[in-house]
Amino acid sequence: METKDRVRILDTAVLSDDWYVLKKVTFDFLRRDGIWQRQSRETYDRGNGATILLQDRKTGNVLLTRQFRMPAFVNGHDGMLIETPGGLLDDASPEERIRAEVEEETGYRVRHVEKIFEAFMSPGSVTEKLHFYLGDYDSSMRVSDGGGVEEEGEEIETIEVPLQTALRMIDSGEIMDGKTIMLLQYGSTRR
Repeated sequence: METKDRVRILDTAVLSDDWYVLKKVTFDFLRRDGIWQRQSRETYDRGNGATILLQDRKTGNVLLTRQFRMPAFVNGHDGMLIETPGGLLDDASPEERIRAEVEEETGYRVRHVEKIFEAFMSPGSVTEKLHFYLGDYDSSMRVSDGGGVEEEGEEIETIEVPLQTALRMIDSGEIMDGKTIMLLQYGSTRR
């Protein structure tokens, strides 16, 4: 039996439609024991996104970003997270969007990107699926200062460090962003 045959959506209520859409979904779920169970879950829909690990093959450096993240701040972090470049798709293809995000955030115009996988990052409550990429960069690809889009509240710093340093930054807690940890660890085995 397919999963879609095990789910009967009874009601969907929009709880918030501000920055993103928060919905409460009431549904019946057919358990393996044959009993239908009524459940209710909230889903936070922010759209799908893309992220990329940029590495300079000559130097071995990776290009990361640092920016303020309110959810991390309200959870006891200083809010300044070190991350791989990325963003929401906003109706663009994942490859098209990741190229634009890299340029907006870092100031580099990348030529070749390689999609490696897709993943749901917090499937218990967030609908977002991320498209993960690897890409190369070097100093010749720099076309602007980057920094993000000021009108969107972005103030993004670019950080360039050796891959091994970035991996140690995971161990020390300097890098705590899940997508970034995944890409750094993946990239360390592929390159």
